[in-house]
Amino acid sequence: MPRDYYEILGVSRNADTLEIKKAYRRLAVQCHPDKNPGDPQAEDRFKEVAEAFEVLSDRRKREIYDNFGHNGLKGRGFGFHDPADIFQQFMGAAFGRGIFGDIFGFGGSTRTGPAPGANIDYELEISLEEAAFGVEKKITIFRRETCPRCHGEGAEPGTGREECIHCRGLGRIRQARKTLLGIFTTETICPVCHGEGSTVKEPCHECQGRRSVEREKEVTVKIPPGVDEGSVLRQQGGGEVGPRNGPPGDLNIYLRLLPHPIFKRSGDDIFCEVPISFPLAALGGETEVPTLEGRTSLKIPPGTQSAQIFRLRGSGIPHLHGSGRGDEHVQVVVEIPTRLNKEQRGILERLEGTFSDKNRPLHRSFSERFHDFLAKHGIGESE
Repeated sequence: MPRDYYEILGVSRNADTLEIKKAYRRLAVQCHPDKNPGDPQAEDRFKEVAEAFEVLSDRRKREIYDNFGHNGLKGRGFGFHDPADIFQQFMGAAFGRGIFGDIFGFGGSTRTGPAPGANIDYELEISLEEAAFGVEKKITIFRRETCPRCHGEGAEPGTGREECIHCRGLGRIRQARKTLLGIFTTETICPVCHGEGSTVKEPCHECQGRRSVEREKEVTVKIPPGVDEGSVLRQQGGGEVGPRNGPPGDLNIYLRLLPHPIFKRSGDDIFCEVPISFPLAALGGETEVPTLEGRTSLKIPPGTQSAQIFRLRGSGIPHLHGSGRGDEHVQVVVEIPTRLNKEQRGILERLEGTFSDKNRPLHRSFSERFHDFLAKHGIGESE
């Protein structure tokens, strides 16, 4: 179970945006892997803090999380960005300087070019029948897309981007310092263009210079016959557009099967229990049983015992890879009548008196084994 985002950042559920930013800044620097080279768990903590900040700093995501929790975010198709990108964007905006060299006091690698976008994970519930025969579903996701107004440039149309005069388009600034050990050179992200090598005079009015905007999108999902619980359908490029116009991530759809009122599934086989009456089990006949397509007739041979299983070949789940289908297994349960009236009780008492070991093979077998057990242990039958 994922940890509570408020607990991760150490803030109350009523915390305002400023409190959330302060908490993230403190924890992100504290947990950054470059500050904890000997701690193998630092990267996981860093990712956890970034995910909590991304949700709680976004009004819409926070509202959904407050109302529906982690499942609400996943069910609405929200993806998460690279923690390093979140850190870089936040620290660069907060301090106007390169993050790795300036915050920590040493150089580090940064990405100034296009970076891959975040994947979006979506959990989709389907029925057993839909899993068996396939279905086409429409889902709604929220994702970042290239800004349609500036086409990902970040600048208001007609203004364009210009080479950063501070770093001369390199995206980095190199500085040399004299120390007792000699000249020490560091390279940091340009504090003006934040590593992009270019700047805009007038940010795009729609994306505020971010190059991308969040949009609600309806997606058609084709579910093939034979999928099972946990199957993943991947739509390449269906995720969020990457930072600095990077390629979009993928849309990963995780399938969850709803409980069925009649059938249970194991692989490509299905199982169900069907009650039958005592007279039908004793005399034989036919009974109606359910299938994925509806119903069919099942022959019950005379003397059928409770819990006996009958197989309906080819009535199960279609094979996902290949032709053919699994089987349906029908377990009959002989139902013992309750609340007998005087007449019914009398009939059964008379019937019981007519039975012998010829009619009751299970009882005869048990009696023989019980007799052998008593004899083996020297126990008298009267004891």
